[in-house]
Amino acid sequence: MTADFVLKKTPSIHVAALRWTGPYSERQIQRRFEEVEKWARTRGLRTGRWIFREPGSRVWDTAIEVRGTARSEGRVKVRTLPAGTVACVRFDPTVVSPRVVYHGLSDWLRWQRKEKKIRSVVSYREIYEGNPWKDKRAWSRTEVQFVVRT
Repeated sequence: MTADFVLKKTPSIHVAALRWTGPYSERQIQRRFEEVEKWARTRGLRTGRWIFREPGSRVWDTAIEVRGTARSEGRVKVRTLPAGTVACVRFDPTVVSPRVVYHGLSDWLRWQRKEKKIRSVVSYREIYEGNPWKDKRAWSRTEVQFVVRT
């Protein structure tokens, strides 16, 4: 399996998201994703990619792409992640360790910055094509994206 780093443009993404503050917890992440999924299903919305991101220090977002018109309700907020440039890599976490991928991508971005190809790294996000706890295909095609300024 190869894991190659690429700079690419991404379109804006319309998502339903739950945000919380606290320590990193795999169980919390799964629970919040399932809550957003249930919220979208009860409103009859078509869903797409699952996005996990850290927009701030110890602040976490679990978001699911929604298609159709939706309004924020209760704890679930509907927002649009802006279009932009990302450095990304797609890999299978059962074959390549995520620590290796994150470390490699961080070093690659450091060199991109030194060579003046990017100005800075804004944030990161993990993108899955479905529920990574129930769908092996979604887990095996994990995509890590670092949002960058060019």
